[in-house]
Amino acid sequence: MPDEQPVRLHCFAHSAEGVSAFDDWAAHVGPGVEPVPVHMPGSPGRRTEPRVTTHEALLAEVLPRFADPNPGPYVLYGHGLGAMIALTVTRALHEAGLPGPALLAVGAYSPPHAPAELTDARGATDAELLHVLSGAGAVPPTSDEGIWLRTMLPVLRADLELAQSLDEAARRPSPAGPLTTPVLVVASRENPLAPPSTADSWRQWTVGPIWLRTVPGHHFFVRGRQLPRLLGRACRVTRRLVREPAPVG
Repeated sequence: MPDEQPVRLHCFAHSAEGVSAFDDWAAHVGPGVEPVPVHMPGSPGRRTEPRVTTHEALLAEVLPRFADPNPGPYVLYGHGLGAMIALTVTRALHEAGLPGPALLAVGAYSPPHAPAELTDARGATDAELLHVLSGAGAVPPTSDEGIWLRTMLPVLRADLELAQSLDEAARRPSPAGPLTTPVLVVASRENPLAPPSTADSWRQWTVGPIWLRTVPGHHFFVRGRQLPRLLGRACRVTRRLVREPAPVG
């Protein structure tokens, strides 16, 4: 119905600096979907604020925006580290007894229990860390390595600290039991950090259905057009399923 409130697609970037990847999504998600980039401390417009580096600080920052007891259907998408943020928020809502997302979509990231080359590299020297990033395709191809090293490496180290904190929190059993939220895993065969084979590993984080979709590109496929189109379709399907529950019996 054209007068329906759009499905809100809350988007968490791979880094506070990466939120600009969602700037053009409104033109590609299609009708009935409203992309809502989540601007974290340190992102454009919030650069003077200290970056979030702990599980507790993340929830204090993000959870209030989802405190509405009647939010209508919405979807969370997290790319890279943003996938862990989206999972963390979904679990916290579940534990608080608040309505969670109708769909949790994660891209370009392995689940918490899987080996993570970047997280394991958090204690590396600057040169070692840049070498790992370059080999994994996690440095944008247009970056000048010298400039990137000076300006972005401190940001990345803060992100790795947050990733470690979220990973440790996720491994603790939830007092509310397992999630029932459907999960959509989006991966690229050209992304060595999180190839499609990691999709099965996400199954232990929900008892709900889980799907895998592959898109072209490397780690930064978030900047292409295919991902927002895919998520737009998923949001419309989600609205239809919420509006038309399966028959009983």
